[in-house]
Amino acid sequence: MNNIFQELANLDRLIHEPARLAVLTALASCQKTDFLFLQRLTGLSAGNLSVHLSKLEDAGLVKSEKKIVAKRTQTHVNITEEGRDSIARYWEKIETLRNDAENWKLDE
Repeated sequence: MNNIFQELANLDRLIHEPARLAVLTALASCQKTDFLFLQRLTGLSAGNLSVHLSKLEDAGLVKSEKKIVAKRTQTHVNITEEGRDSIARYWEKIETLRNDAENWKLDE
């Protein structure tokens, strides 16, 4: 059996980072959202959210689309299939590790 504590330490850091985890979890619950809604939902500053979205987009986990509406830029963000699969696997792994940790006993 793998050491659960090593597995926890080796979780995918791209997803495990709290802000990106919040973004991916929120996006997995909806088809598409706009940048401002996602910013309010996560509590991140515009710059911070933008940086995290760029990292997720570079990894192919999210896609963003910018449009000009009434002379203002609107950004819509959606999760890709790869992103949806990644966040689902992440939460499954966390649940498995949580269960393993509850049953963990120190080998004597």
